[in-house]
Amino acid sequence: MALVDRDPMMRVIWTDPVTGRNGYLVVHSLVSGLATGGTRMRAGCTLTEVEDLARGMARKTAVFDLPVGGAKGGIDCDPKDPEAKGVLRRFVQSMRPYLDAHWVTAEDLGVPQHLIDEVFADVGLHQSYHAAIRRSPDAERTLRRVRAGLNAPVPGGLLLGDVVGGYGVAQSCLGVVHARGWAPADTTVAVQGVGTMGGGAAYYLHEAGLKVVSMADAAGTLHDPDGLDVPALLDARDRFGEIDRAQVPDHVQRAPREAILGADVDVLIPAAVSYAIAPPQVPEINAKVIVEAANTPVTADAEEMLATRGIPVIPDFVANAGAVAWAWWLLLGRVDADPVLSFQVLREEMLAKIPPLLAAWDAEGLTPRAAALLLAEQRTEQNLAAEARGQGLLSIP
Repeated sequence: MALVDRDPMMRVIWTDPVTGRNGYLVVHSLVSGLATGGTRMRAGCTLTEVEDLARGMARKTAVFDLPVGGAKGGIDCDPKDPEAKGVLRRFVQSMRPYLDAHWVTAEDLGVPQHLIDEVFADVGLHQSYHAAIRRSPDAERTLRRVRAGLNAPVPGGLLLGDVVGGYGVAQSCLGVVHARGWAPADTTVAVQGVGTMGGGAAYYLHEAGLKVVSMADAAGTLHDPDGLDVPALLDARDRFGEIDRAQVPDHVQRAPREAILGADVDVLIPAAVSYAIAPPQVPEINAKVIVEAANTPVTADAEEMLATRGIPVIPDFVANAGAVAWAWWLLLGRVDADPVLSFQVLREEMLAKIPPLLAAWDAEGLTPRAAALLLAEQRTEQNLAAEARGQGLLSIP
């Protein structure tokens, strides 16, 4: 079994003593005694889901050569529930031994960064990157750099920490555009999900001159063959991330939310929920390429079926890894609070990673996932060998 596909090191099942809701922590692997991965909250979250996501995090850190293993947290609770914040706080408090020493967590589905940082502050851990920050010789200085980076303002009135993941997905898409030799202005895109990943990707692709013709949120799909006004639609989102239909122009077409998967576009970006594209949805797909912005939005059997139709899938552990890679570059001092530097580094990394995956697809029939897994496996072996030799891989300034 490949190292990045092995069974996880640890599974923790937690039951909230107040509400009875379950939470999960899965540590897939440790590198330098650390593992990284966000904490999500959604009704129906399962241990199997969290385990899959932890494995994906291990792949991300390997592909981007980060000196840390993979983990994930998940809570079976609707984030809109009035009890949600209390459940999250009790989960964090119960997981404190891991969060203090080994698990570096961050935002994920249903848990924005500002909320998890607020909860960490409540329990005396200051910030969700605590387990890594505490290893710095000057923890206060590192904490200031992290906070400055996360809260650096960017054009559009948002913060760098909120948009960097979506920016990375956009650069993955542009890597596809460049590899295929498509003209940006003639490239059409459909985005499922308008949160930090989907919304950010749509915004930066719109800024790059691509034509985002379809976007979907929980309320349905919006479509304009001439291209949607992405910034205006994102500005019309409510606090739950849904677009206020009263602010949508009349000429924009409305359709059920599932219609987004059948959009006739060059690039489809599933950026909403896991397992959105399973075998029953495969016949609906009309895109030339799928770029995974959500975690595991395409099931393994669906991906095999798509491959037989000639539709490559850029895997999540490459396409949406910009957020975790950037967070660790921030921790390690490769980037700082300057958005220009962060965007430059992330753009260069993504544009270098995508074309070789499509080249392997074109030349050898190797799926982008298989090609990326080979790279992840190679780097995982190198990291484990270095640890076995007692060579420290982690140095946080």
